[in-house]
Amino acid sequence: MEWYAYLAYFFAGFFLANGVPHFVSGITGKRFQNPFASPPGVGEASPVVNVIWGLVNFFAGYALIFGVNEFCFGFTREVLMVAIGAVVAAVFLAVYFERIRGR
Repeated sequence: MEWYAYLAYFFAGFFLANGVPHFVSGITGKRFQNPFASPPGVGEASPVVNVIWGLVNFFAGYALIFGVNEFCFGFTREVLMVAIGAVVAAVFLAVYFERIRGR
């Protein structure tokens, strides 16, 4: 497998993890930070905008997983790269939102 497929899988995990807080906040009717708020990434956007942004992230993750190479589920390097991307995103987002939300 080419190196760029592993990079795509890493970013797929990142997008999938990033989609979760936006989608969940949106479907629960809560405002949440996103790139379309004012100021971008700090201000809170409407629930509908967050649902859409979460879905865009899910679609990007899906496209990177299944559009780059043959993806095999199980304990494979491909799944490991998706998981590493998701963990990196989760830790980054936890630190970022803790700082932004001041809690």
